[in-house]
Amino acid sequence: MKRDIFTAEHDAFRETVRTFLAKEVLPHHERWEKDGIVDREAWRAAGRQGLLGTAVPEEFGGGGSDDFRYAAVLSEEFARAGASGLALALHNDIIGPYFISLATEEQKRRWLPGFCSGEIVTAIAMTEPGAGSDLQGIRTTAEDRGDHWLLNGSKTFISNGIHADLVIVVAKTTPEGGAKGLSLLVVERGTAGFERGRNLDKIGQKAQDTAELFFNDVRVPKENLLGELNGGFVHLMNNLAQERLSIAVSAIAGAERLLEITTAYVKEREAFGRPLAKLQHIRFQIAEMATECAVTRTFLDRCIVEHSAGALDAVHASMAKWWATELHNRVADRCLQLHGGYGYMAEYPVARAFTDGRIQTIYGGTTEIMKEIIGRSLLS
Repeated sequence: MKRDIFTAEHDAFRETVRTFLAKEVLPHHERWEKDGIVDREAWRAAGRQGLLGTAVPEEFGGGGSDDFRYAAVLSEEFARAGASGLALALHNDIIGPYFISLATEEQKRRWLPGFCSGEIVTAIAMTEPGAGSDLQGIRTTAEDRGDHWLLNGSKTFISNGIHADLVIVVAKTTPEGGAKGLSLLVVERGTAGFERGRNLDKIGQKAQDTAELFFNDVRVPKENLLGELNGGFVHLMNNLAQERLSIAVSAIAGAERLLEITTAYVKEREAFGRPLAKLQHIRFQIAEMATECAVTRTFLDRCIVEHSAGALDAVHASMAKWWATELHNRVADRCLQLHGGYGYMAEYPVARAFTDGRIQTIYGGTTEIMKEIIGRSLLS
């Protein structure tokens, strides 16, 4: 089906993204995967091309548009290119809204210009060794010491953790308050007591730096509180719909790319004297995946339009995230199988997609959490 949710301006932006990928990302991505981290210059290049802070007001150096379709274009093209290292969607779609909606004018002037230029890379630190999806289990604490917060604790699996210049840390500011005692504190690179652990060795997305973070008596200035004191849980919930939609957009685009690659492969690859595409079983496999992708794409495009209009709720975002990411993993598994032994070779895109995409059903809220959100909304 022809997609009709984008305008000529979105199409022009898509060409800009493709040009950026061809020039600044794809020639280096294999080396980045070996290094376990992208070049810092890639972030500055993204800033020069206007790919960072598209929703940030123009007065702070951003694009000035809260139209999520631009974010969708960016996520789709990076997914189709198989470029998992440069986490622009994390920076723009997941972390950006916290600064745009919660930061004071002084904080915006201090942080947003660098956010948009690529001089500042951001991360958000929620997950702890003993607390993943359960935010009430967070043990990191921030004690009020008058003119500063004294931050202690540790975080793990933090994307952009090595590169990050600003880290939004979720911490308990009122220990007895449970979820209502959480706040968001911005910790800046170089702050005494803020240490990074190792760049974690993952099975996929190897070019994307993911780190352990440690906070040992870190003095966080009072002016680095982001949003309301003890309002962290509400702030997190308010931004999760966009985070989950962003992940879903990447997932369906990745699944479509895998289907294209595999369709071309089975037309060329021969077995028993004829192309694999001549075998009925293969045709059925392709037909099933194509139908699932088409149905999912229709739903995702509706979600993109709804979110751009400010109307997407948490339940439908959870549906999108659950369904699209699980679909990606099913398609990746089946496409790898159809490639046979070649599908198991790391240099083949299908093999990299198999490992790179597996995390999508985990981060941003697991599939099980998505089902719980949906089920609770229907049965409460």
